[in-house]
Amino acid sequence: MIKWLEQHIPQKQLVLLLSLMVGVLSALAGYLLKLFIHLIQHLISTYLIADEHWWWLIVCPMIGITLAALFVKYVVRDDISHGITKILYAISQRKSIIKPHNTWSSIIGSGITIGFGGSVGAEAPIVLTGAAIGSNLAKLFHLDQKTMMLMIGCGAAGAIGGIFKAPIAGLVFTLEVLMMDITMNSIAPLLISSVTATAIAYFTTGFTPMFELTTIESFTLGRIPWYLFLGATCGFISLYFTRGMNYLERHFKRINNMWVKILLGGSVLGLLVYLFPPLYGEGYDTILQLFNDNPQAGIEYSPLAQLGDSTWVIIGYFALVLLLKIVASVATNGGGGVGGIFAPSLFMGALTGFLCAYLLKVVGINVPVVNFTLVGMAGLMSGVMHAPLTGIFLIAELTGGYHLLMPLMIVAVISYLTIMLFEPHSLYAMRLAQKGELLTHNKDRSVLTLLKMDNVLETDLRTVSPDMTLGQLVKIIADSKRNIFPVVDSKGELQGILLLDEVRNIMFQPRLYNRFTVAQLMNYPQEVIRHDMPMEKVMEIFEDTGAWNLPVVDEKKKYLGFVSKSKIFNSYRHVLVHFSDE
Repeated sequence: MIKWLEQHIPQKQLVLLLSLMVGVLSALAGYLLKLFIHLIQHLISTYLIADEHWWWLIVCPMIGITLAALFVKYVVRDDISHGITKILYAISQRKSIIKPHNTWSSIIGSGITIGFGGSVGAEAPIVLTGAAIGSNLAKLFHLDQKTMMLMIGCGAAGAIGGIFKAPIAGLVFTLEVLMMDITMNSIAPLLISSVTATAIAYFTTGFTPMFELTTIESFTLGRIPWYLFLGATCGFISLYFTRGMNYLERHFKRINNMWVKILLGGSVLGLLVYLFPPLYGEGYDTILQLFNDNPQAGIEYSPLAQLGDSTWVIIGYFALVLLLKIVASVATNGGGGVGGIFAPSLFMGALTGFLCAYLLKVVGINVPVVNFTLVGMAGLMSGVMHAPLTGIFLIAELTGGYHLLMPLMIVAVISYLTIMLFEPHSLYAMRLAQKGELLTHNKDRSVLTLLKMDNVLETDLRTVSPDMTLGQLVKIIADSKRNIFPVVDSKGELQGILLLDEVRNIMFQPRLYNRFTVAQLMNYPQEVIRHDMPMEKVMEIFEDTGAWNLPVVDEKKKYLGFVSKSKIFNSYRHVLVHFSDE
């Protein structure tokens, strides 16, 4: 069938057909994941918590983390965390290959984690699943790498469109978060996948938005200053989210024993859930309670409920929930669970908007709590993901709050501008940016990212040792076609470089052949390039030093070769032509 399709259907039409298939499969994958999560939650609520055995809420997250960790270690045998980062890495490597097991492993891993109460989201795992479906379907039909990248985008757009019933958000997500350039050739497949997945979601779960609102107040110009205040607050909370997540994840990674991670993550999460029940699971129930102006429901089952339900108790309680959400999320993923940060960012955004509205009311400024709760979600998503358009359209489509587009835009943009002052990359992209492996909309940087040191490394230079005499050096010069000679000791470490121009005036004087050694004639290079340096950093070094050739060493300072500016320019032009080809 595949061969027949390749022979009888032009590639453009084949891509459109595949984008339709990717949309259907991504939506069904999202539906199965939600079904799996709800099934586990139903079993827990029916058989474990039905008899008021509330302590199961503390134990269940530990069970989920343990089962997910064992599933990943012994069944998948691969890291399936940080799903969006894996997609960005696949795109940045210009291979667009995502492993086949990602088409199902994230569904099971995240379903177990979230179903048992893990404080993470299902959206990032399903986006990875959709991208894996697109990548492997493209590979099955022997499509080129550029089209495979487009299919990854279709899978991601379909996953967002299907799980949130948000077709526009699915499209702009691929533009902002995955940083894919939309052209006339790519916009149609992305739209087809996103709209198809949304249609499947409507068919399976109905037309009702995820958060149906009935008490939204109309936007008024007089409240713009307070929306600006909320936007800036969301920006700073996004900064706390990003840096706090990174800090806590680094500490979890230092623990090498899987069982210690499970015990620590499960214990921390269980304790937090006991004190703050809103931290249990994705947190969407709490968001609905805030939309219904019923924050007391979030305190009801907490031991802290005995403090009462006054305004200051509510503010203090939910402020702690807001600050501790990242701890609960990292404990879930760090302990061995599988989940994403979509739901935590929406949860913290809703709390940020809610708390800002309550605080403003305390000081005598009347603002609509539900409106602030809604636009706060857009603000935090915009800040955490560096994706204001995604935040705007996703929240509008999630809630049906299209008539609040103005405050959504104000809060999302201000939040984005605020965090950009401190963090140039999103939480997803930060890990790749630190390694110099991130593709962006900046073509120069993207092309430099695609250039790898192995492709420009020159290894045809003759090495000389420091104790070699001038006479021995002359013999090597006679056989060499280059005018640069790296000086390397017996351990293979670079000691310096020797240029032909520096010995030209004495190399024809035999009486000096035994008087000078290479160690006396060599110079140390202006700069030394590390093999693992990103190409953008290498070009900065070339510009700063004015050099044309520089030596390359590994992490142990062992000599590997030379890199020249001319070789980089030639490779740059070659990659640019391929990168820009439609």
